[in-house]
This record gives sequence, C-alpha cells and structure tokens, in this order.
Amino acid sequence: MVGSSLTSEVFFMKSLSAIGAPPGSEWRRGDALVGRESEPSQARSSGVSGKLMSVDGGRRLAGRSHRRVGRVAFVLLALLASACSSEDAPPGTSGDQGPGSGTGGAGGDGGTGPGSGTGGDGGDGGDGGTGGDGGTGGTGGDGGDGGADPDTSMPPSKNPQFSWFEYEGKDPVYQEHTAGEGEYSNPILAGFYPDPSLCRVGEDYYLVNSSFSYFPGVPIFHSRDLVHWTQLGHVLDRPSQLDLESQAISEGIFAPSIRHHDGVFYMVTTLVGGGGNFFVTATDPAGPWSDPTWLNSVDGIDPSFFFDDDGKAYVINNGPPAGASLYDGHRALWIQEFDVATQKMVGPRSVIVDGGVDISKKPIWIEGPHIFKVDGTYYLIAAEGGTGDQHSEVVFRSASATGPYEPYTGNPILTQRHLDRNRPFPVTSTGHADFVQLPNGDWWSVFLGTRPYEGDLYNTGRETFLMPVRWVDGWPVITAGTETVPYVHDAPALPPQPAPATPTSGNFTYRDDFDGDELAPAWNFIRTPVEQWHDLTASPGWLTLKARPAHLGRRERPSFVGRRQQHGWASASTAMKYLPEAPGDAAGLVAFQNDDFYYFLSVTLADGEPVIQLEKKAGSTANGEPQVIASAPLDLSAGAPIHLKIEAQGAAYSFSYAREPGAWVSLLEEVDGKILSTQQAGGFVGTYFGLHAYTEQP
Repeated sequence: MVGSSLTSEVFFMKSLSAIGAPPGSEWRRGDALVGRESEPSQARSSGVSGKLMSVDGGRRLAGRSHRRVGRVAFVLLALLASACSSEDAPPGTSGDQGPGSGTGGAGGDGGTGPGSGTGGDGGDGGDGGTGGDGGTGGTGGDGGDGGADPDTSMPPSKNPQFSWFEYEGKDPVYQEHTAGEGEYSNPILAGFYPDPSLCRVGEDYYLVNSSFSYFPGVPIFHSRDLVHWTQLGHVLDRPSQLDLESQAISEGIFAPSIRHHDGVFYMVTTLVGGGGNFFVTATDPAGPWSDPTWLNSVDGIDPSFFFDDDGKAYVINNGPPAGASLYDGHRALWIQEFDVATQKMVGPRSVIVDGGVDISKKPIWIEGPHIFKVDGTYYLIAAEGGTGDQHSEVVFRSASATGPYEPYTGNPILTQRHLDRNRPFPVTSTGHADFVQLPNGDWWSVFLGTRPYEGDLYNTGRETFLMPVRWVDGWPVITAGTETVPYVHDAPALPPQPAPATPTSGNFTYRDDFDGDELAPAWNFIRTPVEQWHDLTASPGWLTLKARPAHLGRRERPSFVGRRQQHGWASASTAMKYLPEAPGDAAGLVAFQNDDFYYFLSVTLADGEPVIQLEKKAGSTANGEPQVIASAPLDLSAGAPIHLKIEAQGAAYSFSYAREPGAWVSLLEEVDGKILSTQQAGGFVGTYFGLHAYTEQP
C-alpha cells in the first residue's frame, strides 16, 4: 500500500524534474441575450453549476435570465411621453439590470410639456443608470435620478459577499495565431490541466486531468469534435471519495486515466500522500461515480487500465525497479492482470520496461503508461525525462500485452527539449500523452505542455494540447525533427460543434454572476472542505463566504474558492461587500500558487481603521510569513461594494481597487510575478485566482 511513504520519493524527485533540475451564446453590441444552460447530463457540478456569462471572440453568453433590453423600452416610452402633459409625464424607463461592474442603462427622458413638469426618474441600472433628461419645451423639467443596482445582499459584515467575478485572458500569441474555420487553437484546455487522459464512446469523447490537492478532484470534460470541451463536473466530488487533509498542494491526485469497457467507465489514479492507487466506476461519465476501490498491491503511481479483446484486463503503472535503483530517477513500468468480475488484481506483477528506452543512458521517470492494440500489435506509450523541459513521450511494441516490448528506434515520438528556447512563443515540456482513434481510423493525441513567458517560467501550469498521430513504418509519431507544437492546426475530421458556454482555449473573457444555486464546475476549493462555508442562496446573486480561522499557507482548509489563471496575460476582478469587524479580519482576491507562494489583495483593519492592503508570501523569505507590501486607507462607511483587480502581464502583476465601476486606483504595479511560477514555487500546479475570507474570531 502506497501512503505517505511514497510522498518523499515521488514528490521530491519529480519536483526536481519539474523545475528543470538534474536528477536528484451570441450577441450584438447594445443587446443582451439570455444565456444557455448546459444540458442536464452536462451540468453536474457536484457542489462546486450556475449560469455564466462569457465572451469569446465577440460572442457573449449572458447569464442573468432577468436582464431586460432597456433600449427597446426606452424608445417605446419616449414615444408615449411625447403625447403627455408635464403633469402626467411618465416615469423614465428602467435601465438594464446588468452585472455589478457594468454601466447602468440610461434613465428614460422626462415627458414633453410646457416646462413645468419634472422628468421621470431613471430606471434601475447595473451600477446606477444615467438620469433621464428633463421635459423639453419652456424651461425643461428636472432630469430623473440615476437608478441603483438591485441589491439582494445582506448588510456588510465580516462574511464577505461577492457580486460577480470576471476573468479576461489576452495572450499576445493569439493576436498572431488565430484559428479560422476548420482549425483549432492550442492548448485546447488552457491553464492548469495537466496529465490528460481520454477515451471515446461512440461519437463522444471524455477527458480527465490531474487535480492534486484541489477539490473536487479530477475534472471531467466532454466533446464530440476533440476541440470544444464542456466540463461535466468532477469525478471525485464527495469527501468519501477524496480526503485531502493536510496534503501539500502538489500532492493529492496524480495522473488519472479514463477508460470505458462493457458499458462502464473506469477512472484509475494515485492519491499521493494518502492511500495510493485506486479506481472508481460510473455508467454515466457525469456521475455519480463510485467510492474508491483501492489497489493495495499496486505500488508506485500513474496506473492505467487496458482491456484486451480476449476478455482479459490489465493495470500498467510506474513503480520502483525490481532490484536496486541504479540512479536517481530510475523507475520501471509494471503490468498485472485485473479480474473485471471480482474487481481485483490477480496473478504476478512483472516489469515490462526498466528505466526507459535505453537504460545505459540513465533515462529518468518513465511514467504515465498506456497500452493500445492496433492490428494485433500491442503499443505501449509512456512519458520519459521528467515533467520539466526535458519531458518527452516514447513508444514500445510487442506481440503480447505482457511483453517483451521493443522500443522504437526513432524515439521520442514527442518532445520539444532540443529546440531553440528563444523561438517565438515556445511550447515546452511536452509529454504524458494519451491516444484515441476516430471513427474514420485517424489517431489523435492529447498531451501536456507549457507556455513560458521567459526562460522556463510559466504561471499557468501544465496545459492540455492536441495533435494528430501519424504512422511511420508501423510506429505512431506526433512530432519529429524540428517540428514544433502548433498554436493553430487543422481540426480533426469530425462534425464541428458549437463553442462551449465556458471557453477553454484562445483569448476569452469569463464572467460569473453567482446567480445559480451551485458554483460552476470551473471553481475549486483548497483541499476537501469539512463544513459548508460558502453560500449562493441566502442572498441570491451573491456568493457569501463564511470567514473562518483557517489560513492560506498552512496546509489548512481555508475559505477559498478559485479558478485557474489560463493565460500569461490575464486579469481577474470582482466586486465585494465587506466590513471587517476585528483585528485580523480580511477578505479579498488572491493570486495563489501554493501554500508558500501567493499574493493576497484584501480589505482589512490597520490600527482599527479599514485599509486596502497587499500581502506577499514568497517561500522562506521573512521567515515564511506573508508580508504587507502595500496599503492605503479605505472609507467603508457607504456600505457599497469595493472592486478589486489583479492583472498579470507575464512576470509582472499589478493590483488595484475601485469604489466606482471602472475608476481603478493602483495600489501597487508590476510586482514580481515569477514567485507564482512553477519553476520558483516548485511542484506541479499552476496559479489560481481566488476569493478568500479569514477571521481570527469565528
């Protein structure tokens, strides 16, 4: 049984390789359209799916079903007003009830009259509509008052309420490389979506990723064209399936693999720092999935199922070598039969690859194995070289599932490690692939890669890319020679599907107005929550977080809900209603890499007075404690929401706030964002933008 004893070897060695160390819905401008909700089978979010508003290349999906098109009403009522006297001038039209950050719709004009009348009041607006003009004729009536944002929230308290959250990604690469008709953009899942695995069932494709110590665990996506992916939810969405207590952020769930056999989906993975290897099953990929079945006899990490056409099944995984380890990073690939009927491992375990393609060259971290059978031949693919910039994918083949396997002389079949690091917009660290065959016989691969903004620095984590597989002399190949992973490529020969409501690739804007009963599936918690500390129903249209004495940065379970930073050039903003009550109370917006590396832009108290402040935690500096690096006084007497924003431009992050929509005040500009990179922070994850609340006195 693999428990915490696995952590020290796997986590330490893989951390070295990860950081490159040697071994050791549609719209038109001015209109609003009610957005689509996912189909019931695709809307399962398991406690962490609401309606979203997103923008993708000029396409906007609006999430609030109660929005009205105020411009139409304005025209109609203005025509009616022209026939009214000043004494009975109609009130102004209501503006759109937009999101908290939007500009309110214009108030209607006052009625036309001899001048003694008063213009009608402006209608309700997003953050206050413009008052209507006074009645015309004579001395014009008074303009109407600007409307106010309908407020369903509670009075400000130490439990912050968030009206909306908006994320915008604007990477320069997509200004030069834009997918056209019949093409797609890489990565297909931008941001921290590593270790992809996929399977095909008829016309449907399902994909899963590693989630480490974020909960719910193992995001699962659906597509019919391999390009547009909709998140169904998470495989591990119940505490009974996944307990992440005290896990480091880069422990937890490693390298899930998904397969389908005889009407049942199997997801097998490793809980590093916990119970080891296990699998869960479901007949519907949207769930529910079973509680874990533990594979206690399977040592190591990265298990994968292979179901042969003779009725037998196997588990393949990375484990220690059969004998003594010959060098740091020396691993082996093992195989053992799995009895589908009893759901148990049977028979002996045996090594099918020792070390890698050529053990005399001391290859490191052979891992992430998958077996496929093509025309009677068994193909074994695996990652080699560690998950840093020396990463690669290699292939072996055999006449038998259990070997012996011979390596391809043209290995690796995927890598970018030998290419010029200074090439424009490099994609690096490619490997950990999985294959799928299309109905027409074509083969495609998903794999992880990274997009550095400088050297080997990237804050977005390892992402999911898509490329075709070609066959050369009976061997599958993804890249060869100096071929680079493209940002734009011809799409697979599948019927094209509409873009998902929540974009996953290219530049886009994502907005959540928190108007559903559950959090959308893009959101995650840090570790498994053991109490309910977030709420979307007490104040509809607002996300309320219960402030608790659970810290960021101490392997606790903080009141934190976050989503991935998916672009090197990005921004995250929110509107928060909050009133700190005691010293130590704090709430706001976080750029979080792990427990030791983050920025926290918060509202708090200093000497008993409210301030806006920025904290930085950067590893062992300042004895490992967060330090306040900027602060400014803040007037909270009005009780109105305060707007917070974090902007990333590669290695530079800027932090600002506003009391009125769009009136941003800089708190601190261009601070060191490299501390949020995987290279400097260590581990295997990417940066999250999140909402957080803390109090020392619950």
